[in-house]
Amino acid sequence: MSDTRRRVKVYTLNEERQWEDRGTGHVCCSEAASLTVTGEADGSVLLESRISPDTAYQKQQDTLIVWSEAENCDLALSFQEKAGCDEIWEKICQVQGKDPSVEITQDPVDESEEERFEDTPESGHLLELPPCEPERLEELAELVTSVLPSPVRREKLALALLSSGYIRKLLQLFRASEEADDRRGLQQLYQIVRGLLFLNKATLFEVMFSDDCIMDVVGCLEYEPALLQPKSHREFLTKTARFREVIPITDSELRQKIHQTYRVQYIQDIILPTQSVFEDNFLSTLSSFIFFNKVEIVSMLQEDEKFLTEVFAQLTDEATEDSKRRELVNFFKEFCAFSQTLQPQNRDAFFKTLANLGILPALEIVMGMEDVQVKAAATDIFSYLVEFSPSMVREFVMQEPQQADDDVLLINVVIKQMICDSDPELGGAVQLMGLLRTLIDPENMLAPASKTEKSEFLSFFYKYCMHVLTAPLLANTAEEDPVYASVCCVSDNFQTAQLLALILELLTFCVEHHSYHIKSYIMTRDLLRRVLTLMNSRHSFLALCALRFMRRIIGLKDEYYNRYIVKGNLFEPVINALLDNGTRYNLLNSAIIELFEFIRVEDIKSLIAHIVDNFTTALESIEYVQTFKGLKGRYEQEKERQSRGFSR
Repeated sequence: MSDTRRRVKVYTLNEERQWEDRGTGHVCCSEAASLTVTGEADGSVLLESRISPDTAYQKQQDTLIVWSEAENCDLALSFQEKAGCDEIWEKICQVQGKDPSVEITQDPVDESEEERFEDTPESGHLLELPPCEPERLEELAELVTSVLPSPVRREKLALALLSSGYIRKLLQLFRASEEADDRRGLQQLYQIVRGLLFLNKATLFEVMFSDDCIMDVVGCLEYEPALLQPKSHREFLTKTARFREVIPITDSELRQKIHQTYRVQYIQDIILPTQSVFEDNFLSTLSSFIFFNKVEIVSMLQEDEKFLTEVFAQLTDEATEDSKRRELVNFFKEFCAFSQTLQPQNRDAFFKTLANLGILPALEIVMGMEDVQVKAAATDIFSYLVEFSPSMVREFVMQEPQQADDDVLLINVVIKQMICDSDPELGGAVQLMGLLRTLIDPENMLAPASKTEKSEFLSFFYKYCMHVLTAPLLANTAEEDPVYASVCCVSDNFQTAQLLALILELLTFCVEHHSYHIKSYIMTRDLLRRVLTLMNSRHSFLALCALRFMRRIIGLKDEYYNRYIVKGNLFEPVINALLDNGTRYNLLNSAIIELFEFIRVEDIKSLIAHIVDNFTTALESIEYVQTFKGLKGRYEQEKERQSRGFSR
């Protein structure tokens, strides 16, 4: 029981003011007044921190203890059980000689500021608050605004508000002011409540965001003085943003936590101004409040095996209505997003649980639906899975041909969505292309348990999937092609050009990383010739993508490729594009010149001979660079060496 009580997660605050999970372990307080957390996985010391008499420790949300050890070192312990948090809090208070009933043990300021504050009239233990009456709201608003620059005064105001139950009285006054349509008072309450949020105190948030207070807090924030009409945040939260339980949640605590987190996130993202406008990270504790709520939600859901099993059963059931499946997939999207708050060990267990329950075959179903929003949500889920374990996704995909046609393979479903359903301008196709690139990247195919993964998966990909990826490219580079003409209409419109550019980017990546498989594919399908027809595109970015594809091939200095280029006379479209560009000094001109300069510098003899033998006359007029004269010079030097018997 003791071990369970003292089970904690250790967090540190990074430079972006985001909490980072440092691991899970068990905490103890030694006789030397030190907090030590030992990792439960390997017994390593995750944290060793001496309890300093002057350090300000804060107890938050019943299961959190937060403190700062240095200027840029903020720490937090998140306890599994409230009893464990209370036990350690008592020990900290005992060392510092404090009453365990307090929520903070010290004023988090230096002595000089505290001494200055002692000289002010309000320097008693608690600030004196004006009576909670309509005629005193202006005075209270000025008081809240005046304390914001001073950490000491913010702390004292927070203590005064908590000790007198002032916040609930203030919200009662809000309800009365709204009934009386007291616009002046409501605008003053807006200033007061917003100021209370910027006090940045978790103890205040626990009251303000409780079930009986949070909607009144939102109501106060509707009456911004600069607006002619108040906002309708409460109406949105109660009528538009309805909470839908895809599967009934029987745990009332979990349901309450989900409601609270959504509403607080809404306050942070929609109601309050952006944090960058304010100095001193006034809303850092609000971000932490949301973060730890999400950790708790994911942990509670993950432990409910019955709940997850039922969700998957309905998600994969053919009888499930489309609207219901839409709700389920959106739930999983949010669930996966929340899971990013988990520590790596727990996040791994989370995704393995999803995989065992059948998330990948479920994605095949939802990604094949017509609903654009469902496809977008499924894509986001797929991206979480690929990021977590590309090998897991590859293993699943390679098992599919035994039971499925090529068209319904998960990876082909993703490719087709990129081709047909995603607008590149909106970023959907770019996201999908990035996922495909991750899956075919040999750099993450080196797992010790699967040494043959690289060769097996690449053979699979080129056999079952590559023709789907290149179909739009082949369809748009041939006037008549019975195999591919029905896949994508031949067009040079902007959206098609964007799609072809993405495909070429992926193929260029393949040239760099898949030496054997892509070489065979290029040569058997004469792919480079087809690609180079895009040098005629009116979209310069697409012409550059085609040129970049050829540049990567030439950059390999592979004589098999070189013979293929020479035999097919594949420099002709490049040189024609250079000549058609004329005297314009632009990116296309520079890229083509760089290609030929690389051939000259690297002295690729077979290509130099082909260029000089076939294009000297056409290139004689280009004198603003010395590249082509240099190619001719290299060619003549080689001829001279050969004539003297020194050919290498």
